[in-house]
Amino acid sequence: MGCETLDLNEEPHENRGGSLNYVLLQKDGKNICRTKVCDLPIEVPLVWSLISFIPTKAYQKSVFPKFSLLPYPEDGRQKAEWGKFMHFLWDNKKAAIARCGSSTFHILAPQPDEYSNFSHAVLLYECGLNGPGDCKQMAGTSGRIVNSPAMNSSKRYRKSEFRYSPKNSKPPYFKEEICDSGLNPKEMETSPRPVQESSPCESVEESPKVLNPIVKKRIASPTKNFIVADPSYLRTLSQTHAGWIFGAIAELIDNSRDAGASRLSISIESLFSKKAQRKIPVLFVIDDGHGMTYADMMRMISFGHKRPNEHCEDQIGRFGIGFKTGAMKLGKDAIVLTQTSSSRSVAFLSQSFNEEKDNLEIPMVAYRKEGQYMEVDLSVQSEATAEYNLSAIKEFSSFNEYFIGEKLGLFGEERTGTQIYIWNLDRWGNDYTLEWNSGKSSENPVHNGRGDILIRSRRVRSRPGQTSNKVLLDYSLQSYLEVMFLNPRMKIFVQGSLVKSRPLAKTLNKTSVMSGEIMGRTILLTLGRSKVEWDRTNCGIFLYWHGRLIESYKRVGGQKHSADVGRGVIGVADITNLIDDEDGNSWVLNSKQGFQDCEMYARLEEWLGRKVDEYWDTKFDNLELRKGDERHKPDSDWVQCYSCRKWRMLNAGFNIDTLPDEWFCHMPPFNGKCEVPEQQMGRGVIVIGEKRSGHDEQSKTAQQGEAPKKVMRPENLEAEKIAEDEEDVKGTLEVNKRKNPSSGTPSKPKNNSNDDLEGLSSQTEEDAPRPALKRLRRGPPKTKC
Repeated sequence: MGCETLDLNEEPHENRGGSLNYVLLQKDGKNICRTKVCDLPIEVPLVWSLISFIPTKAYQKSVFPKFSLLPYPEDGRQKAEWGKFMHFLWDNKKAAIARCGSSTFHILAPQPDEYSNFSHAVLLYECGLNGPGDCKQMAGTSGRIVNSPAMNSSKRYRKSEFRYSPKNSKPPYFKEEICDSGLNPKEMETSPRPVQESSPCESVEESPKVLNPIVKKRIASPTKNFIVADPSYLRTLSQTHAGWIFGAIAELIDNSRDAGASRLSISIESLFSKKAQRKIPVLFVIDDGHGMTYADMMRMISFGHKRPNEHCEDQIGRFGIGFKTGAMKLGKDAIVLTQTSSSRSVAFLSQSFNEEKDNLEIPMVAYRKEGQYMEVDLSVQSEATAEYNLSAIKEFSSFNEYFIGEKLGLFGEERTGTQIYIWNLDRWGNDYTLEWNSGKSSENPVHNGRGDILIRSRRVRSRPGQTSNKVLLDYSLQSYLEVMFLNPRMKIFVQGSLVKSRPLAKTLNKTSVMSGEIMGRTILLTLGRSKVEWDRTNCGIFLYWHGRLIESYKRVGGQKHSADVGRGVIGVADITNLIDDEDGNSWVLNSKQGFQDCEMYARLEEWLGRKVDEYWDTKFDNLELRKGDERHKPDSDWVQCYSCRKWRMLNAGFNIDTLPDEWFCHMPPFNGKCEVPEQQMGRGVIVIGEKRSGHDEQSKTAQQGEAPKKVMRPENLEAEKIAEDEEDVKGTLEVNKRKNPSSGTPSKPKNNSNDDLEGLSSQTEEDAPRPALKRLRRGPPKTKC
């Protein structure tokens, strides 16, 4: 096989449909410039370390495949370094050597243009014998060793200064090796078969026939096309939660819950930024879950992943985009630190770092436990790659080099968990979208030290039929997290203050648990009336999926058409069984703030509307007159154990305000153990709470020294209540009659406002039958003609 004269002045080669590789050139651990090369027949490491330089006269006659190495600088410094590097090679007539296993790459400088610039470099690819540290072959290329006259002829060259003996696969100038992976030992044991193949190098016309032992003819394998993710895609992802920023925080909370965390802390603190030279707000999200392995971290920062094969009852993460959409909405830059029992990983997802780049880059460093120390995990990345990524994180993050070490130290040696730090927070005009107050009483006396994170606009989300603007969970993170989970177990702290979970189904009055069937699937619905929501003129259904709130205050039936119909009535339902189908599809929006328009959901809305209307007509649509000072309270009071996170039903008449913030199962009035199962509300049962005013009357009587009233049997108590109600009705009608003595027609009650009617139409705890009153006509009284 003949040799051809090497021409260093030809134009750079165009991509012929092959793979595109991005390579960072380094010398002595210092970055020179990022480059790209097309049509290489093998996979190569992301970092090439230059190990030596040899005179270019050795390349006067060359048989090696030739490619073009194009500069792809990340910034102005790398652009300048590329020019210095090329001038060094050209002025000194040298070639730079980089090596991957048994493959060697030779970088030569072409003649500069009239402006002394170098648009590319000439890259020669030399393939040696396969070894344990050889680079991966490209998909579809052959791993067979070729034994042919042409291959043997390559051993007979004596003119080249970089020749070496077949017994010694390393050339004399070899000093170090950069290789991320090796061949499978089983492949190395395969006996080679004599195969004659033509040249794989199609990027150079009339190139010599070179037989590569790890390359097959390209025509035997079709070229695959892969997309490039532009950095602007991060901004696009953030628009998923553009309508409500708490949806972005919820994504991070979901990840902590899926990781089995028992404690989660969310706060915004001011840290000094070396770039801004001042303190900037940084969002902290820290949990004590089981952490993420290298594979888990790669799955999290990747754009989408395969859906789970089977549905997990408590697993919320489903689409593979939650972290990216959430973090990039909250801020432009985020660092993730995570630790398992045997590994540790650091990742940097940043819009600032990727500015003016053509392809999205996410630096990441992986460690694994070696004895008592964490060492770079060389099984997944080379030491040079890890060093480059760590340098990028330190250089482009806003914090000093000790920040990462300090935060990783919070894990200790044995603890696990994940820490997320987000800065360059989302803006609202000239200020931040979020505002926050401290959880310390000395710093926040107005709110009694109750820390919270708020949406600055205080806007209420749009819902069909919504008229009230008192929807705290729309702009208060504390209020949202109180009802975010159907069965809250995780301790969540916002600005250092513990979120007091409020399971809605346990806070209602005249509770009714209904069951139904929609398209062959069972659904349970809990309906009741809430004093808090009555006061705020709110109502609607709270829909949960896998125990996580998806829709709140969803008005159905008559609630959509009138602010008075269904006022204060709240419904709670987990519709996982309806929304997840047998094919693995979940009819939940990617934002997890709504459901897709599907037949199942449409049938659900119809069913909910019927049930709510029936409940309202049966319980509250008749006009009822009550004592003005009577209040409706929950059927039962519940309290959550600070340790086991189980909910305990309190004894009737117990004053819940006397309980401490950190209450445990062994304390009164439960006086039990955490091992006792949590009480559940029965299906299809209407629960009637005991009248709480009786407790207050007994307390007053005891203080005055009088004997407490005799405890009556339920049937006697019911009869007495009916009698009292009849007397109340008569008394009220007498009062109305006296108010209009001059009218010739019976006086009728005025159309009072909703607030004025609260005392009259508020619900009570007893459910005794009451005399039905004739519905009175609204509006001014009729006058006789």
